Amino acid sequence: MKLDGRRQSDNVEDRRGQNSGGSMRGLSGGSSMLPMLLSLLNGKGGKWIIIAIVALVILSYAGGCNPLEILMGASSGIDNSSQTTSAGSSYEATDEEEALAEFSRQILASTEDVWEEVFRKMGKQYQNPTLVLYTGSVSTACGAGNAAVGPFYCSGDQKLYIDLSFFTTMKSQIGADGDFAYAYVIAHEVGHHVEYLLGTLGQAHRQMQSLDKAAANEISVRLELLADYYAGVWGHYENKRYQSLEEGDIDEAINASLKIGDDYLQKKAQGYAVPESFTHGTSQQRKKWLKLGLETGDMSTTTFTGSYDSL
Repeated sequence: MKLDGRRQSDNVEDRRGQNSGGSMRGLSGGSSMLPMLLSLLNGKGGKWIIIAIVALVILSYAGGCNPLEILMGASSGIDNSSQTTSAGSSYEATDEEEALAEFSRQILASTEDVWEEVFRKMGKQYQNPTLVLYTGSVSTACGAGNAAVGPFYCSGDQKLYIDLSFFTTMKSQIGADGDFAYAYVIAHEVGHHVEYLLGTLGQAHRQMQSLDKAAANEISVRLELLADYYAGVWGHYENKRYQSLEEGDIDEAINASLKIGDDYLQKKAQGYAVPESFTHGTSQQRKKWLKLGLETGDMSTTTFTGSYDSL
């Protein structure tokens, strides 16, 4: 991906080396609840996976948080916990991490440019989110976040949170590598911000609160696939505007989408998949919607029409 000379976003909070172990505000379980649920999710029993997911969703809603991004990391099988640093310890970023930080700022800047123009054409005003770079743990308006859950978006403060070690972990643990694969991760979280600005995220969350687990999971999948689609829409206009995509870039993003499908990750973690527990969609669904966004850039398309089986 060609980014030489491209601007870096100023909408970035660099909190690396400033770990925060605060409690999950508004959640009855406190700061100890998330590690407990993560340990259940990492277990081998499908029953416990489902129980942990349901519990986490309930607790997240109680705190006004977006549980979907927490679930993305918790159910992903991607473990960043070894990257956690102790609060108060000295922190010095490696050259590789600094390069990833610069890259992330450039991608965020690109999403700002693209979505500002897309929203303008829709007669709307785009509001930039903030990217928070952190190491280990972080305080958010949705409560305490942890590197083990991976990147996530919090609608409570309109910020996306990333521990940059996640990109290294993508390569080492699930075989998803490449600059456009990493860009897809950021664009997916920005996609949730787009959902928030358009009202889709809030409406979906309200619907989920009145549904049983299986039906709520279907809404969750629709949200995640829509964020994948919006990541593709960003890529469509990014390339149209800057001619930045190089040979192999789209393949990198498609490979990443396949490697983070619920079915792929569950089979990798425990040898079998539990479809009723899916919250992000299958590998083929994620590939389909990312690719469709990349090809069309059409903002009239949504994952909230048609039957669930047709996604």
